[in-house]
Amino acid sequence: MRHRRNTTKLKRSASHRRSLLANLACSLIDHGKIKTTLGKAKALRPVAEKLITLAKRDDLHSRRLAIAFLHQKETVKKLFSEVAPASKDRQGGYCRITKLGPRTSDAALMAIIEWVDRSADAEATADEPAETTAAE
Repeated sequence: MRHRRNTTKLKRSASHRRSLLANLACSLIDHGKIKTTLGKAKALRPVAEKLITLAKRDDLHSRRLAIAFLHQKETVKKLFSEVAPASKDRQGGYCRITKLGPRTSDAALMAIIEWVDRSADAEATADEPAETTAAE
């Protein structure tokens, strides 16, 4: 029986699952929203919300714990300087999962996971195409 066993295994070993969730969390922190399968999005949400709670403490120990999980110092810096301060007044529920239709190739259910408190500037720059500069 699976009483109180809440870990979604995602058909991976423990180390592979931990690496997958760390990489998904890094992508979510860097890009603000990512498109992935529904199962991975549901597994990522508690990890991402715990990282935000850790970053809201903003002390050396929490920064070292975040680096130990994510393994990317630049991403941790962005988490502590941009993402967590945007959610400082919120008491949880930092992520939003929006279901999409099934993927055309294998019919896997897809979803978008994003931060609830994304700034308007971040959304405007993410939606606009990148400007190119031509040498004249």
